[in-house]
Amino acid sequence: MKKRGLFFIMCSLGAFFFLGSCSKSEKSTGSTSSRLQVRLTDGPDPSVKEVWVNIQQIEILMGDTSKPLILNGSHPGMYNLLDFADGKDTLLADATIPPGTISQIRLILGDNNYIVTSDDTKIPLKTPSAQESGLKVQVHQEVTGGILYRLTLDFDAGKSIVKAGNSGNYLLKPVLRIISLIPSGGDILGVVMPDSARTFVFAIQGLDTIASTSTDTSSGKFLFKDIPAGNYALFFLPSDTTLKQTSINTVVALGQITYVDTIRLHH
Repeated sequence: MKKRGLFFIMCSLGAFFFLGSCSKSEKSTGSTSSRLQVRLTDGPDPSVKEVWVNIQQIEILMGDTSKPLILNGSHPGMYNLLDFADGKDTLLADATIPPGTISQIRLILGDNNYIVTSDDTKIPLKTPSAQESGLKVQVHQEVTGGILYRLTLDFDAGKSIVKAGNSGNYLLKPVLRIISLIPSGGDILGVVMPDSARTFVFAIQGLDTIASTSTDTSSGKFLFKDIPAGNYALFFLPSDTTLKQTSINTVVALGQITYVDTIRLHH
């Protein structure tokens, strides 16, 4: 009990230093959208120094529809695939998408694709079909509203570059595969009453504060998004000092929203 009491005092003192950095809770009781991050990686290719692809747009198909959804939060541009070898990757998009089944992802390429050989020769890569319909990868995985998913694409440079006979030309015939498409964490969603005063909420594992947020003063709702799965103690520190602070224990599951019962603070 002494440790718990000391910890509450530490939280109380520390909370006022965290006020500026605490994120505001979302006003909804649950997001109707999913969030999708698309990341790009590659395996090493010793035969060339650089492999540059011009990614213009990223699209997905949802369910059985044939109309592509262009991902917002994309980062079009020139990417050297060999920068992302040996376990490194880069973020291509961080988008909001509807829940449902992702059936396909497409990368739309521009014209400026090329390789740099070991003797520093720059050779254009011809990609006749990529600009029109995109580089397609089948997905067929369901996503749930309110969850962040990370999709990692492997763009295999070594298998994707094909020499066109003795012409000296090279073709880009992309070999892509999905390494993973997984939920990155879980969410905690709840309400604190009375809602008239802001309450600061801390998600604690052991002695570590994993995340902090505050309630919405119009609804009392709070939301932790995308935090690691595991057991948590939630500490509630009201800004109204006439109200007593309290705590509860909860469990976060990967890719799930944990709903906690309404927390009622008393004088």
